Amino acid sequence: MSLTGQIKQNISISLIILMSGIIVGIGYILDVHYAYHGFLTGMAIVFAFFTSAGSYWYSDRLVLSLTNAREASYSGYTYLHNITEGLSMAAGIPKPKLFIIDDPAANAFATGRNPANGVIVVSTGLLNLLNRQEIEGVIAHEIGHIKNYDVLLGTIAAVLVGSVVILRDVMLRFGFRRGVKRGEGGNPILLIIGVLLLILAPFFMTIIKFAVSRQREFLADATSAYLTRHPDGLIKALEKLETNFASEAMAHLYIVNPFSQSFDQLYLFSTHPPIEARVLRLKSIRGL
Repeated sequence: MSLTGQIKQNISISLIILMSGIIVGIGYILDVHYAYHGFLTGMAIVFAFFTSAGSYWYSDRLVLSLTNAREASYSGYTYLHNITEGLSMAAGIPKPKLFIIDDPAANAFATGRNPANGVIVVSTGLLNLLNRQEIEGVIAHEIGHIKNYDVLLGTIAAVLVGSVVILRDVMLRFGFRRGVKRGEGGNPILLIIGVLLLILAPFFMTIIKFAVSRQREFLADATSAYLTRHPDGLIKALEKLETNFASEAMAHLYIVNPFSQSFDQLYLFSTHPPIEARVLRLKSIRGL
């Protein structure tokens, strides 16, 4: 598949639309049955939005604090700054800030709500394990996440998942009690469907959120190939990183799934696609 095809094949926006449709469907059924006129759905979305806004605006500071990352000095990491600057120019975005984690586990991640606030964090283990070409492939992948606004998309997905969970909790706490009086004459079948959706939706929404994360990894890989014009650098880096592990709490941020391959078998619940699949797609890219 061509590079353009790899990028066009990304279906993250479609998945976000699907998540939105699930919330609208649940809200419509419950609001119609209980005559809330959109109140429950609106309240859930607004509350989830405000609870997620802080993590979006301060995601870079929060993650850097949790990982004990330190800023990479230009004198100590000149080659890393040069690689990042060149790739940023190719991507047409400001050069992200560079941070280092003192960790033997080889991995990297990007954060920041937009390209102007982009941050790339790499571990000392990654710098020791990979050569310059492989590091370039990894940095280009992380720049892809920043350029493609993946933090924003991840936040939207989190808001949608949070909305349906809040909607469920509100209904369980007081929605049914109020609804008994207001919902007289309502369609019981419609109510049953709404309740089933409300119970099952958080599970399916979480699966969709993971699917969005996996799709963004594929897109960042394709962006890396586009920026470097040399997919082999990232391919070799992924193959080396496959056996390295990192913190569970930061799994969704890293360039590879930081767990043993047994976790990759639970594909629906993985934040990253299997490395074999990513390598296969990169190898299929032609016509750079």
